[in-house]
Amino acid sequence: MVYLMLADGFEVTEALTTVDVLRRAGLEVLTVGVTGKCVNASCNIKVEADITPDELEIDRLDAVILPGGMPGTTNLGASDFVSGVLDFALENDKFICAICAAPSVLAKKGILDGKNATCFPGCEVCEDKVNYTGEFAVRDGKVITGKGAGCTINFALLVAESLTSSEVAENVRKTMQCP
Repeated sequence: MVYLMLADGFEVTEALTTVDVLRRAGLEVLTVGVTGKCVNASCNIKVEADITPDELEIDRLDAVILPGGMPGTTNLGASDFVSGVLDFALENDKFICAICAAPSVLAKKGILDGKNATCFPGCEVCEDKVNYTGEFAVRDGKVITGKGAGCTINFALLVAESLTSSEVAENVRKTMQCP
């Protein structure tokens, strides 16, 4: 199961495009309304999350995804629930994925220490411990990061490939007419 965390102020493209790509790849994905069942995106689009934190089945977690956006990233970083899910994923060798400003949440927790990563320019934190590459999407072990909204397809396809296969991701890429 892939859990994508939604907090008030999330970036719509990074969240919903990622869900779309992963579901096209045949993955089971649920959005989790960290700040409530109805979550308000950074551009004032209201989205109803699939589940709330009390419904998340942690033992089913294969990957956790944090979309960026402001103040969505700040809200994710302030959530004890999100922190606990990240801790579980790290301790159980599950995929941890974040895009745009959200990799800063991972960096502040030490998850990106010694890793190659990317994020939205200006959101780099703990730069002495993280190798920020500036690439559209980066995988280093079980950690996947994306640069920003315009790179969401690249990020989502890398997540899909990592959780399924390169053939599945390539098929999704072709059917979506991505370059």
